[in-house]
Amino acid sequence: MGIEGNIGHLFNRIAGTYDRLNHLLSFNADRRWRRRAVRKLTPCDKALDVAVGTADLAIEMVRQRKAHHVTGIDLSEEMLRIGREKVGKRQLDDRIRLESGNVLDLSCPDGHFDAVTCAYGVRNFSDLDRGLREMHRALRPGGQLLILEFSYPDNKIIRFFYDFYFTKIMPAIGRKVSQDPTAYTYLNLSVKNFVWGEGFVQHLQDAGFHNITFQTMTFGITTLYLAQK
Repeated sequence: MGIEGNIGHLFNRIAGTYDRLNHLLSFNADRRWRRRAVRKLTPCDKALDVAVGTADLAIEMVRQRKAHHVTGIDLSEEMLRIGREKVGKRQLDDRIRLESGNVLDLSCPDGHFDAVTCAYGVRNFSDLDRGLREMHRALRPGGQLLILEFSYPDNKIIRFFYDFYFTKIMPAIGRKVSQDPTAYTYLNLSVKNFVWGEGFVQHLQDAGFHNITFQTMTFGITTLYLAQK
């Protein structure tokens, strides 16, 4: 099984508890992060949400009237199933379409979307630069890119407690609630091994994006990146 298959399988296993654990482990900050991020978007017609998961960001884009229609793709069929249930309960089936897809090989024509977004998914790309290039290709000229991703605080004291929480407390709670012995250890390692800040900006520049800005939130534990094609 390739890296993409492994990631899809991992999220299939934890899909049933994913939303509950996100809210629990972040003390509901994940909801605020998504709301703040989406407010930065200029209203548009068509948006692509990569690694859409259970559709929280896609739903928020429609709720804030930032996108008339959102296409969401993900490797995990179970995450998509739960996302479709949430979309259906909100009667947004005509505004949000969720489908299986891989960011490394997007099926859309060049320049098809006005905005491309991704919340807490880019660190799981098996080939980060190829994924970013595909996101760039999918955008129309002048289109918006929005990425939310975890980062590490600069403050040494905050980083110490963040490390303790991320390496000891979060994996233990994740294992107990999800009943998966490895998933939340992987998620912790995926954050620690990922680039953030100026390092990630360089990857965006290499993919062809410009007008790149980034903003840290909640003591630097998450970062919002904005860019244009």
